[in-house]
Amino acid sequence: MRITPGVLVRDMTVDDCEAVARVRVRGWQAAYAGLMPQSHLDAMDIAEDAERRREFFAEGNPVVNVVAERADLGVIGWACYGPYRENGRRPARGELYAIYVLPEQIGTGAGRALMAKMLTRATADGFPDLALWVLKENARARRFYERSGFLPDGAEEPFEVDGVLVPEVRYVRVLGAS
Repeated sequence: MRITPGVLVRDMTVDDCEAVARVRVRGWQAAYAGLMPQSHLDAMDIAEDAERRREFFAEGNPVVNVVAERADLGVIGWACYGPYRENGRRPARGELYAIYVLPEQIGTGAGRALMAKMLTRATADGFPDLALWVLKENARARRFYERSGFLPDGAEEPFEVDGVLVPEVRYVRVLGAS
């Protein structure tokens, strides 16, 4: 696996919203092609996503957002986590809400750098474990999470995308474990 030299992971700022929206939209379009309705992926809009991120930033919240960047390319990845969301209640665990890199940056180490930062920060924040949800059919992402120490815990649930139920599985990693 090729490692991209010079990857810096830092806290996201409001000035990163457009770059993060680009990472998210392009990440979804590449990762979820064939796994969810193409009409949904085609309708994703970077400008709209960026505006939602700016609004989210203005609200202030407990979500930790970081970006991966390279001096020659700018922002190439994004990840965020916070308290686990479960039917309106908040158990003690943390949740990795998102981790994406630009499609052409997959396999360069940017995702591993983002994951390392998320695990370090969530541990420092006192979460005993970190959970995430991944599309059941997303084999590439599942391999990435498993290599990062996450294991499926048996929980599954679908979410609806343009009238289609898309199954997800939950993965969990105990923090502090290698």
